[in-house]
Amino acid sequence: MQSNIIRKEFLDFFKEKTHKIVPSAPMVIKDDPTLMFTNAGMNQFKEIFLGNKIPSSKRIADTQKCLRVSGKHNDLEEVGHDTYHHTMFEMLGNWSFGDYFKEDAIKWAYEFLVDRMGVAKENMYVTVFEGDKADGLEADNEAKSFWKQFFPESQILYGNKQDNFWEMGDQGPCGPCSEIHIDIRSKDEKAKVSGAELVNMDHPQVIEIWNLVFIQYNRKADGSLEALPQKHIDTGMGFERLCMVSQGVQSNYDTDIFQPMIQQLAALASKKYGENNEVDIALRVVADHIRAIAFSIADGQLPSNNKAGYVIRRILRRAIRYGYTFLGFKQSFIHALVPMLIKDLGEAYPELVRNKDLIINVIKSEEETFLNTLSHGLNLLNKKIKEIKAKDKTIIDGASAFELYDTFGFPLDLTELILSEQGLQVDLKGFEAEMQQQKQRSRADAAKESSDWVNIIDNVESNFVGFNKTTAEVQILKYRKQIIKKKEVFQLVFDKTPFYAESGGQVGDSGFIEFGDEKVYITDTQKENNLTVHYTAKLPTSIDAKFIATVNKERREKITNNHSATHILHNALRSVLGTHVEQKGSLVHEQGLRFDFSHFQKMTDEEISKVEQIVNAEIRKNSSCELFEDISMAEAIDKGAMALFGEKYGDKVRVVKFNKSVELCGGTHVKASGQIGLFVLKHETSIAAGIRRIEAITAETAEKFVLEQRMTIDNIRTLFKNQKDLVKAVEQLMGQNKDLQKKVEQLNEIAVKQQKQEIISKFTEVKGINLIASHENMDVNNLKKLAQQIISETTNSLVVFTTAAGGKPTICVGVSKDLIADKGLNAGNIIRELAKEIQGGGGGQPHLATAGGKNADGLPNVLTRIIELI
Repeated sequence: MQSNIIRKEFLDFFKEKTHKIVPSAPMVIKDDPTLMFTNAGMNQFKEIFLGNKIPSSKRIADTQKCLRVSGKHNDLEEVGHDTYHHTMFEMLGNWSFGDYFKEDAIKWAYEFLVDRMGVAKENMYVTVFEGDKADGLEADNEAKSFWKQFFPESQILYGNKQDNFWEMGDQGPCGPCSEIHIDIRSKDEKAKVSGAELVNMDHPQVIEIWNLVFIQYNRKADGSLEALPQKHIDTGMGFERLCMVSQGVQSNYDTDIFQPMIQQLAALASKKYGENNEVDIALRVVADHIRAIAFSIADGQLPSNNKAGYVIRRILRRAIRYGYTFLGFKQSFIHALVPMLIKDLGEAYPELVRNKDLIINVIKSEEETFLNTLSHGLNLLNKKIKEIKAKDKTIIDGASAFELYDTFGFPLDLTELILSEQGLQVDLKGFEAEMQQQKQRSRADAAKESSDWVNIIDNVESNFVGFNKTTAEVQILKYRKQIIKKKEVFQLVFDKTPFYAESGGQVGDSGFIEFGDEKVYITDTQKENNLTVHYTAKLPTSIDAKFIATVNKERREKITNNHSATHILHNALRSVLGTHVEQKGSLVHEQGLRFDFSHFQKMTDEEISKVEQIVNAEIRKNSSCELFEDISMAEAIDKGAMALFGEKYGDKVRVVKFNKSVELCGGTHVKASGQIGLFVLKHETSIAAGIRRIEAITAETAEKFVLEQRMTIDNIRTLFKNQKDLVKAVEQLMGQNKDLQKKVEQLNEIAVKQQKQEIISKFTEVKGINLIASHENMDVNNLKKLAQQIISETTNSLVVFTTAAGGKPTICVGVSKDLIADKGLNAGNIIRELAKEIQGGGGGQPHLATAGGKNADGLPNVLTRIIELI
């Protein structure tokens, strides 16, 4: 059975069981501070489990794209080495929110696998929770009793807390689970060792395929458990593993999900899959990683050096280096595989089709950049190898290997491979020590502790009322304390709030709440698990009072101006550049706006000017903002609304319309475009292949900018005695300055030559070396020219100059070629020693080096120290 049919069979089965089939949420998560990527099928339903959102249906099923690169069995460096682990994978799941529980979940799992998919029940094993004394939990004999309807006791196994008790995190909903494992070994192997002995033993042919989680407890901050008022079902089945079982193969990579990609890649590399283990691993790595990379880009996450972007860049670079090292690809190649990926998955995930060009261009650009990095890293490593061999050593220190890895992106395994070819090795303990130090620094930066929520008022849903007003009477529903980077803050949730929580690129509101004479400032507003969370430095004294909540109105208005301007800007860009332009990210705050969009070349000055004119023309029209609240997605599309890049939309959406600009948006907006006042486009730059970024300002900020620009021009015009053609006047002045600069340089050359003859007469012999050590009153550039000329025209010569020109102590060292070759002198090494005298540092090449410092009083010591060194 083909994989696309298997996926459909699962969804059809649960549709028959009256489940609502919902689309996959984006793999990249934007509004959850605890997660960067969707790593399980339940992530999009987390708010429901926490009781912060009402489900659209009590029964739901879907296939969810997930990404895992850390945690249990998910070390990125191991993906490709076995048969069944991946970075990106699909999770098939069915959920019950306070509806059916263990009996139906178990019965339907059996029915789907055995009756619908034809899996042999004698090859299946199921596990149930054995209980845990520390938590005061008994064994889950209820689940066992339901499994006994389908399996003998020999196929029902008890599992410990690690394997059979699922938890969302340190706090939150949790419960026992039942795992379904399948033994796909040969008859001979099964006869030798029972599959029951290999369950949860990381055997590649005795694997977990489906996990049924019975959510019935809540884990509190103190570690204790309390029963949930409603019980839920959360199941997750690995789609790739189900395909492996259904297609009768021994590896996920042998299914039709991966084989077309592997075979195409093998053909490109002139290799054959199945003949060489290292080649096979590399083929699996690339075939796996391209899925993670393509889906991430399609969902809005571009490779970068920060957070989620760094994870994607790391995955992509791992694929590149496997291709580089084991498949012989010295040029970019991964981008060429994207069309096949889209052919295989485009029907199930249309976002891949929509973003095809973007995915290809981003991957190609990243490949070319990293291949250059690899080349640079090779040069640095070769230099290090020469240094090690010169010292008759065989081990490169861990700190140097880590610098190659961390600063230049040069992989450790590639470093080890190259060193082994030279009979050298890495100090792995030293490398690991450096790695641990970095991880500790990262953990310290991200350290956050949360206490339990303290409920003041129960069973009240919080509502946002801030679209039309910036003040409201509110009560605190619950609060908790957090420690962020050793600083204490408090989170408050109100019954209703005028404060907008950060989302969709718009920053969160600030302001205050007050009761009587007490005023507590709200420093930020964020969304967390569908709650609007208000951050304060302290708790109000009267926690159960009715407060007047007031948003910083002036700040909100500036943010709102900028948000509405992004909508009008988006429409203007599509009008000028073409309908291929799509928003790829934004940031809207009180200082201005940042807008990222798809476009494959730099905008011309004419295009920038035209876009700015269109936006300002729309502002002058004073077009009313038309809002369409709580309409269906189909209605929104009929109105011409554009769904934005990587956003997750619910069953009901909100449409914001300014004349021809029609977008889905949940942010705050001006009542009419005239409120924006003025729009100034300040910068247009590239942030990635095929992605441009505009930075702009509006209203008073734009007016102030224009006024400053005008004043600057007026001041320049005054300096040029009010010449009519100011640009021509500036160009003439620049030309005159360039001519004068040339004359100055020519005069300097003559002066240096004259001084050279005088300075050469200062040569003295020290230990058989001709030395010049003198203090000169000229800048460092002329000193370098002078030193270069002397060592080029003389032999057996060492030149040391000092200067304090410009108020900064500087040293310049020159060494003639014969001294470098015959006596091993090195200007870079000498300068490092001399620089200590002026409390500085520097470096350079073996023949010429410079150093700057802080202590000019040490310059005379330099001239005596060089004699000691000789």
